[in-house]
Amino acid sequence: MAFSFFKKNEKKDQPVSTGHSLYHELKVKRVVNETKDAISIVFEQPSTKITYNSGQFLTLILNIDGKEHRRSYSLCTSPFVDDDLAVTVKRVENGFISNWLNDHIREGDVIKVMEPMGHFTTEYGKDRKRHLVMFAGGSGITPMMSIIKSTLTQEPDSICSLIYCNRDIESIIFKEELSRWETNYQGCLHVIHILDNAPMNWQGYSGLLNHEMLSRLFERIPDWGIEKTTYLMCGPEGMMRNVETLLAEHRIPKEKVFKESFVHGTIDKEKKETTPAQSEEMKSREVTIIYDGAEHKIMVEPNRTILETALDQGIDLPYSCQSGLCTACRGRALSGKVKLDEEEGLSQSEREAGYVLTCVGHPLTDDVVIEIG
Repeated sequence: MAFSFFKKNEKKDQPVSTGHSLYHELKVKRVVNETKDAISIVFEQPSTKITYNSGQFLTLILNIDGKEHRRSYSLCTSPFVDDDLAVTVKRVENGFISNWLNDHIREGDVIKVMEPMGHFTTEYGKDRKRHLVMFAGGSGITPMMSIIKSTLTQEPDSICSLIYCNRDIESIIFKEELSRWETNYQGCLHVIHILDNAPMNWQGYSGLLNHEMLSRLFERIPDWGIEKTTYLMCGPEGMMRNVETLLAEHRIPKEKVFKESFVHGTIDKEKKETTPAQSEEMKSREVTIIYDGAEHKIMVEPNRTILETALDQGIDLPYSCQSGLCTACRGRALSGKVKLDEEEGLSQSEREAGYVLTCVGHPLTDDVVIEIG
């Protein structure tokens, strides 16, 4: 069976458009305390409902002390099950926005958001029969929760096996909700918890996920064969690297493994080696941007990205992670050549079609024209 998961899906034009603005003002319907350090923010759907796919994310745009901040959070709701939209935000060390939201967001607040985006998606069908093996760590459960709900309700012959790693039992997000889904869809959802710090009476797995533990886990989950099984992961980068290595050791083909990254980082341009040829190409160049029915010409300096330059000049281009991962800033180069610091967010077919990411893009020729939207 052919899967359309994630970056393999060539129909993933983004965002999922409602035919209106790329931005929405959403009212907070309620704030749910999931754990002592995580909340779910439930938004009311606007009069014209926002459409989305399970596994996608919302970008929240916050103005704090006069400065705009953008952060992306995966939707934990399913378009097939839930009337409202919700994202879950967990406190992280030195996480300015995640901690601010946990401390300040209240019912009735209005938050500006971008329409749902993201490749961590699939299409659903009543006639599909597949096994989704999911590895989640901490808040990485959020897109998995959305996918689980959609899969169980839309594909009666499919099953989900969730391996969920957390620090301790108190930090398990959606613990009771997962238990309810497991009970209501008995035999179709298998949840296995792994704790770093397990209590004395803990009957489950504890410690780091390693080769031995993975082998034992594989013995517990149904074996549907490689053709009908897809492996998904979302969580801390270290955890996902370990899982990728372990799956490779078990000879799971790379094309059957997909991941969603929550990294909000920056590219260390100073540490990137630059060849003499690249140095000659990297110089101040004019770039033409076509966006929202207008044409803008900007002069991009060698140490600046196209997005940074446009924002500095008051051009309100769409963006989110600024790391080349989320593709919110994606545009198509109609002419010219653009160097990208990071290409992971684009599929091979997108690159071949001329798509670029302005947040990590630098013009290499004088005739760069980028159309966005």
